[in-house]
Formats: sequence, C-alpha cells, structure tokens
Amino acid sequence: MSALMTPIVDYHMHTPLCGHAVGAPKEYAQHARAIGLEEIGFSDHAPLVSHDDPKITMNIKQLPIYHKMIEEVRSQFAPLRIKIAMEADFIPGFEDKTKAILQSYPYDYIIGSVHFINRWGFDDPAERERWQQKDINQVYHDYYDLLRKSAESGLFDIMGHVDLVKKFGHRATEDLTGEIEKTAKVFKKSGVAVEINTSGLRKPVKEMYPAPECLKIYCQAGVPLTFGSDAHDPLDVGKDFDKAVALAKAVGYKEYLIFKQRKVERVQKI
Repeated sequence: MSALMTPIVDYHMHTPLCGHAVGAPKEYAQHARAIGLEEIGFSDHAPLVSHDDPKITMNIKQLPIYHKMIEEVRSQFAPLRIKIAMEADFIPGFEDKTKAILQSYPYDYIIGSVHFINRWGFDDPAERERWQQKDINQVYHDYYDLLRKSAESGLFDIMGHVDLVKKFGHRATEDLTGEIEKTAKVFKKSGVAVEINTSGLRKPVKEMYPAPECLKIYCQAGVPLTFGSDAHDPLDVGKDFDKAVALAKAVGYKEYLIFKQRKVERVQKI
C-alpha cells in the first residue's frame, strides 16, 4: 500500500447476513490487514423497517448474530481496529422504528442511505426496468429531497453513496447544482459526514460516489469525509482507495473522520 493510502480506514463493508454478500467477516479483516489498513468498520444493512426482504437486509432476529460475529472478529484481529456499525435505510414515516433499532446496541457509527423512493428500490437490479417509466429529472429531485430529510432526521452519522441514483447510468438533463448545494448546507447544519464510496467503479456507472463535481460542493460547504469500499466481497475491502484519496485531495479535502460510539474519535489527515 502506498504512502498516499496509509492509514486509510474502510468504514463500509457487509456480511452474508444481508443476503447479497459473500465471505465471512474474518476474511474481510484478513484482507484489510493484508493491504495495510489500520481500521475497518462493518456496516451491514440494518433490518428494513417497512417490510422484510432477505435478499437485501438481515431481519430483526439476526441482529444479535451480527453483533456476535463482529465482536468475535474484533477480539481476534488486534491491533487491527474493528468498529461495529450499521447501514440503515431512511424510509419516511418509519423514523421511530429505525431509531429503536439503532439505539439497541452501542454502534460506533451509522451510515444513512436512500435506496427507496416511494418503496421503489431504484438501485435494485430486479427493479431496474422501472426506470423506463420514470421522469429521470424528477427521480433525482426526489432522491436529493430524501437525502436532506435523512440528514435532518438525526438518525445518522455518515450519509452513504450520496449520488447512488446514478448507479445504472441514468443522468439528469437538468443542472442539479442547486439541489446539491442545498443538500450540502443541510448536511453541514445536521453534522453528518459524506463518504467517498468506491463501489460505483464496480457498477454500470463506473464512477465513484459522489462524482467529483458533487464532492467539491460538499467540501466547500465544510461537510466532513469518510472512506468506504462498500465491500460485499472480502477482496473489495479497500479497493480503489488510491483513487479515492486522489479524488479527496483534488477537491480540497485534507482530512477524514474516525468514529467511536457515535462520536468523532479523532480527525485523521489524508
């Protein structure tokens, strides 16, 4: 691992409990250690509060299994620091149920994500055809509106893949600079961070989340940063972090956050 990449932290990775990841947690930790990461965080998909879908999230009864899995790996891989977290969906009207889940265990941080617009899983390959029936510009506006509401909910510490709506390559024809600037102001006021998520390079869009012009707006607004591979396979841990660091520096970021028990533990220079 190059000096540029050290000591990057990967805060976004999953386990097979979510129904669409492979590899045991220890394999993720082994790969992290092999490539020189000093800290990782498991942030598997929290149980859906609106409905059950074992293809995309664990269920509520599996939460203790998740906690035990990560606690065991944490004890086995010192001095690699392993944080226990969740990636939770923001679904309007279910904030209280989401809050109950997130407060039921001493997580180190919570990633808030928007995967659904009016119950449509817009990034789900199984629901991809529904894009053909949509006004793409309106989808983007709806998505950013939900991002802002997510941040304002106070449920989350990090906002995940904040232009996920581009995953399949659909692009708005309108200039969305105003939407993103408004979102950046809300993020800053709400005290959330954004992540550079490298998984977009492995998706049809072939671009990290968020796009450089978007990330620059977040940086200029003073929104802090984290890094995540969104690994669903051990070999994707820390993947393309050299590109992520280069992007962070190019738009003006000089540091990123380290979390512990829902608070900023320290600020780390890039």
